Amino acid sequence: MGRRADHELPGHIETAYVIRRKLSVSLKVDPSLIHRLFYPQVPIIMSAQSRGRVSAMPVVSYASISDKPPLVAVACNPAGFTCKLATKAGSFSLSVLDRSRADAISRLATISGAKAKDKLAEAGIQHSTGSKVNVPVLKVALATIECSLEARRRFGDHALLVGRVEAAYASEAFGSFWDFTKYKPFLYTGWRDGLTSYPEARP
Repeated sequence: MGRRADHELPGHIETAYVIRRKLSVSLKVDPSLIHRLFYPQVPIIMSAQSRGRVSAMPVVSYASISDKPPLVAVACNPAGFTCKLATKAGSFSLSVLDRSRADAISRLATISGAKAKDKLAEAGIQHSTGSKVNVPVLKVALATIECSLEARRRFGDHALLVGRVEAAYASEAFGSFWDFTKYKPFLYTGWRDGLTSYPEARP
């Protein structure tokens, strides 16, 4: 059996290499569409209240950024009323809803917080006040994170709000991990004449 030349690859590696080369062919993505490469995303509801005003909106750019201390970050449009209200209040909540609440999530994405005294009520969502922070707690939420505003920074056309977690609680659908027999996440795929999801969400 002859010795394989240094430039030759074993058959299975060569095949994988060819497949990889085929998959590496790229199409240029417009910078304004880069966020869609991260879809689908599970939208969570960011809510805030101050001086009798209550506002909320779905957000898809968020992360847990520290365990000690517990910190979360949310990117939002600084011109949005909810973002402004959270900054003014110095606090906000993050709530997880499942796909059975698709209609409510869609309404929160379309109702203007600037025109509604209580945007959650306008969307048909009942709420109470947080246990540790003066934030809205959605009664239909499967999980809630109450945050005090730790920092706000502007990056490009968005604001990054960093929240210190003051309280966090969830339904029985969450133990150490989500039980997906009890929690059906809403997978947001983009705005196409309205909120869209995969698979199509049905109440």
